[in-house]
Amino acid sequence: MGYSLIDFFTLLGSLGLFLYGMKVMSDALMEVAGDKMRNILATMTSHRLLAVGTGFLMTAVIQSSSATTLMVVSFSNAGLLTLTESIGVIMGANIGTTVTVWLITLLGFKVSISALALPSVGLGFLLTLAKNKKRKQWGYFVIGLALLFIGLQFLKDAVPDINHHPEALQFLAEYTGKGFLSVMLFLLIGTLLTMVVQSSTATMAITLIMCFEGWIPFDMAAAMVLGENIGTTITANIASLVTNYHAKRTARAHFIFNMMGVLWMLILFYPFLNVVAEFVTNIEGISPFVQAAAIPVALSVFHTAFNLINTFILIWFIPLIARIVKVLVPVQIDPKKRIDQPKFLSKAALEYPQTGLQALLNESKHLFEKTTYMVLAHGLNVHRSEIESEHMFNHIPQSTAVIHCDIDDVYYRKIKLIYNTIVEFATSLQSNFTLSEEKIGQIRHILVANRLMVEIVKDMKPLHKNMTRYISSDNPVIRQQYNVMRMVILEMSRHIHQIKSSEHPEKHLQKLKKLKEKVERHDVLMDGTIDRLVRSSEITSEMATSLMNDSVYTTTISRNLVAIVELLYIQSDTILEDDGEGAVEHDEAAVES
Repeated sequence: MGYSLIDFFTLLGSLGLFLYGMKVMSDALMEVAGDKMRNILATMTSHRLLAVGTGFLMTAVIQSSSATTLMVVSFSNAGLLTLTESIGVIMGANIGTTVTVWLITLLGFKVSISALALPSVGLGFLLTLAKNKKRKQWGYFVIGLALLFIGLQFLKDAVPDINHHPEALQFLAEYTGKGFLSVMLFLLIGTLLTMVVQSSTATMAITLIMCFEGWIPFDMAAAMVLGENIGTTITANIASLVTNYHAKRTARAHFIFNMMGVLWMLILFYPFLNVVAEFVTNIEGISPFVQAAAIPVALSVFHTAFNLINTFILIWFIPLIARIVKVLVPVQIDPKKRIDQPKFLSKAALEYPQTGLQALLNESKHLFEKTTYMVLAHGLNVHRSEIESEHMFNHIPQSTAVIHCDIDDVYYRKIKLIYNTIVEFATSLQSNFTLSEEKIGQIRHILVANRLMVEIVKDMKPLHKNMTRYISSDNPVIRQQYNVMRMVILEMSRHIHQIKSSEHPEKHLQKLKKLKEKVERHDVLMDGTIDRLVRSSEITSEMATSLMNDSVYTTTISRNLVAIVELLYIQSDTILEDDGEGAVEHDEAAVES
């Protein structure tokens, strides 16, 4: 055939130029519209139709279904998307790929724009010199688009001319004339080719060129397109290997959705192709089964029709697909994972500002709801189950049971590392991205909340010591005073527990604030309680000193609990008005401690 090694590397280089152009174009569009797309992704996927629309819009705009899919995996990993929302977005992304394919078909095969490609590179280069960041990225987009079509032209030229090398067609004919076995073979080729080049669009371009040059017939090309739909799921599944089970479920759902589509299409394969061929014949005047020149348009019609119909059918089965992947990928709990290790903070979460911010919030809530909550309960000598139940606290004042709680040990084993990691993660998040004032404010909220958690834990140490000592005292007066402080914090803790699962947390927040105000009004020093009890010799001076100090701790803990709830669950700005200045600097210093 006379096809040399140089010819092969020319073909490989043409493909590389095509892929590089696509990457430059996609990266530029991500810079221009990526943040808006991610915001849409995080907020516009509550309904399955909205999720599909979001996936289509994102892929059509950023021109990369792989980028959309990887973004969905990252958002699932951070907990920003539920499984059903993720499946809907991926369905939409499959439809979005058809926009790129039509772009290549119409501009690469129907209209020759190779003559305009180099002038476009020049125009794009001039735009990249602009000081305006958005204009500069549009310049890179123009360059990427031009390189894509230059690469496509090189690919067309690098493929051997079938008219001068009929032996190549004879070689392929051996594999295209075996009926349904040939369909399965070319489906496998499409899958493997997409896995290798990691781009279904690039594989589609190769398929279009092979058809255009007469290498393979329409039906075999359609089989390769089905294979590309399977191969493109590999990218997401590879990315999910280092993520949590949420992201793994999303990747498996992508595979199941595409596989189900391929299976029903294989059953209706030739009847479906005949409908597509008749449609194209009516428009183009030539049949893709007869003329190779008609195949690119026919293949694009097939690709679009398949993805639209597949999504329309399977969108109603999203809950079923979700149940299947939940069985395939069960909840993963690593028994060897230490409690003091961050659960949500990871390099993957730092890929986008939205996932990073969500991971930061999730980690902070986890630290509050698990460790800080445990210290509160055990510091008051009660079990968490008593706070989380709906029973009255009437029995608590009569209880003298002591729960051993080494708060220093808890802090060093379960809090310090996570707290420091949260601060470092927040610093990286602000360094890696140009964030809006709103997002910077949200990060400050979270850092202040974490600092207040540390203060609560440290304040609980002396309070727990005296609480343990005096709730079992023979002196009923001091016992009553400590039980009053105990009951206030317990009642606040119960409201916090209710806030976590409430649809209207503001209602419980108002009760928390009233309790906080009650504590502040009844300071044992300011309201004369200490003076009265000491004068009447109902308590000793030592007891008075402990009670006075612990009253301050109770007030501070109450105030900090309300502030944490506002910052992490209500997202109030009130704490920053008084305490936010320098919060980041204070927390960065904590890393060194």
